[in-house]
Amino acid sequence: MSDTPNQGAAPEPAEEVEWARPMINIEGAVKSFDGRVVVDIDELTLGEHPIEGLIGPNGAGKTTLLRMIMHSITLDRGTITLFAPDGSANGVDVLSKQRTPAIARLGVVKTNQVIQDFERLTILDSMLLSLAKASDERANQIYRENGLYDEHAGEIRNYLDYFEIDDADGFALSAGEKKLLDIIRCLLLHPKVLLLDEPTAGLPIEMRDRVMDLVKEKATTENISVVIVEHDLNVIWAVSDHVHFMAEGSVILQGGPDYIREHETVIEKYLGSGHVGR
Repeated sequence: MSDTPNQGAAPEPAEEVEWARPMINIEGAVKSFDGRVVVDIDELTLGEHPIEGLIGPNGAGKTTLLRMIMHSITLDRGTITLFAPDGSANGVDVLSKQRTPAIARLGVVKTNQVIQDFERLTILDSMLLSLAKASDERANQIYRENGLYDEHAGEIRNYLDYFEIDDADGFALSAGEKKLLDIIRCLLLHPKVLLLDEPTAGLPIEMRDRVMDLVKEKATTENISVVIVEHDLNVIWAVSDHVHFMAEGSVILQGGPDYIREHETVIEKYLGSGHVGR
């Protein structure tokens, strides 16, 4: 006879778990293109720290990994799960089973690496579109736009003033303006997890710093978990609380910014022998 205690008894109720920060857990996630493995992540958690950098050489799989999280490309295998303090099912949602719009509604949003914009929409209309419900994106609902603006006018005006955008009825013409507008649209959604794919590319230094100051503030005051893919390593070292180093499809090193930038593997594979960690 087995001496296992409580044999046949009903299992104890699962203990509810609370997470201080929204986190994404990636397990056994693989993506290949034309037979070449681009991403192969055994296990990785993103979001344990307010701002995390994801760096590595070109072709390391960084952007592909972000797109896998958003399910804009499908996984060959594996799971990606969101753990959020106020999410469904005690804070757990399996993102790899969701479509991209549903993932955004759960609070995971991503900026575009390649600049994309609605060229025939004014700056204001583009911002309002990000706030509209899916049911409002129909011709017979267009007249709800004024009410949508009234509801979010203060927040919209704050962003316009912060980024010194004077003419909201005009169009985003430069690459920098379109990049800023993409970031603003994501922030207007009040995300739980914000994935930034080269957010400062093409921005002058002053505006780059302004973007990063705002991101740091949001990560702290609104408990947003931010993951940044960025080739400007000055940004990574300055704002990241934790850094993941990716090479050949896998995250091979993790740690604080000083540890990562001074590690011999990172210097050899990415920074170059002339790099001075300081």
